[in-house]
Amino acid sequence: MVRLIMGVKGSGKTKKLIEMINSAAKDEPGNVVCIEANPTLTYDIHYHIRLIDAHEYKLTNFDLFRGFISGLYAGNYDITHIFIDSLTKIVGGECDNQTEQFLDWLNKFGEQHNIKFTITISDDASLAPDGVKKYF
Repeated sequence: MVRLIMGVKGSGKTKKLIEMINSAAKDEPGNVVCIEANPTLTYDIHYHIRLIDAHEYKLTNFDLFRGFISGLYAGNYDITHIFIDSLTKIVGGECDNQTEQFLDWLNKFGEQHNIKFTITISDDASLAPDGVKKYF
């Protein structure tokens, strides 16, 4: 249930993500949420998408982010897709084993609650741990 888009800055990740978000606005049967590191997508995505600026909530580590996503779902069982733009910028870390553990948790959470996750990480994909690469 987790799809990861990873590449260096300027490789077209955000453009691809915007296209996927706008497509999900039309095709998804439930609610779609987009969590971004900075408020940059406001005018690029469909107005039906719930856009969240992670900076406002100070999600500075993966534990806080787990709680935030769990709370989103607890408040709205109709969420079917969550997009996360610039995961490592949100939590302030590198793409490492903690990232792998978080993606594994997201995958289990998504399977349990029938939620798809699409995530971007701005980093060289060839340097990602093997556990992260399985989500490409």
